[in-house]
Formats: sequence, structure tokens, C-alpha cells
Amino acid sequence: MPVSGERKPAPYLQTEFSEQQGRLSPDGHWMAYTSDESGRSEVYVQSFPVPGSKYRISTNGGADPRFRRGGKELFYLGADRKLMVVDVKIGSTFEASVPKELFQTRVSGLTDSRTHYAATADGQRFLIISNAEDPTSSPINVVLNWTGELKR
Repeated sequence: MPVSGERKPAPYLQTEFSEQQGRLSPDGHWMAYTSDESGRSEVYVQSFPVPGSKYRISTNGGADPRFRRGGKELFYLGADRKLMVVDVKIGSTFEASVPKELFQTRVSGLTDSRTHYAATADGQRFLIISNAEDPTSSPINVVLNWTGELKR
């Protein structure tokens, strides 16, 4: 919905494909989103608020894009569940580097509408929602009266 003028809601994109997980760039001129227009889920960036210049960011599948605060990097989850980073330059034009792998994650449901991770403002730390591999593989031992054991 426009913030000025006639405040009437209008769709940003209407295509035959499934676009989801949209995230605005910090400057408000670019929209990162996931689309299946290539036949699988990929990350794209397109001009905003009027769609126009479009760039495919992921090279081998991807989802859940988000810009780092300040807009110098764009993160996304690859189809193999690796967290990826792309250096970007945003403004009246858009430039992106080749995606680089950061690390493997254990997230599930890449193309659902959930947010799977959050990055700190400097992009150095991440909070990730992940699935436990095998919850029975790590037992928890509780020691009662442990202070009594110290006296022996």
C-alpha cells in the first residue's frame, strides 16, 4: 500500500508463478523474494515499488532471502540448506557478487513462510531455527547431592 497519495492497496507482483518470502532492502528500492519461475525455488531481487529490473541471485536453488542491515550483503538459504551470502550494492542500480557459502544449517521447510534465521546487524552472528538430528542421542545426567560428593 502506498504511504502517500491514494492509499489503495495494489499487488506488487502478479505472475503465474509462486512468489513469496519478500524482503525490502534497507533503502526501500529493492525487493528480495523467492520464486519458482525457473522450475524450482530461487532467490531474485527486483526493483521496488514498481517491478522492473530483476536479478536472479541464487545459482542452485534458494529461499528465505534477507538483507543485512545497511544493505551491503544479502543472505539466503541454498537448496542444500547452506547459508549463503552475496555482496550487494544497492541504490538506483543493483549489483551482486557470486554467492558464497557460509555454513551448513539444519533448517527444514525452506519454502514455507516461516523465518528460519536472523542475522546480527554486522552479519557476523546468526540465530537459526533448526531441527535436532536425534533427540535421544544426547542423554542428560542429573547428579543429586553433588556437594556431598565433594566432601569425600
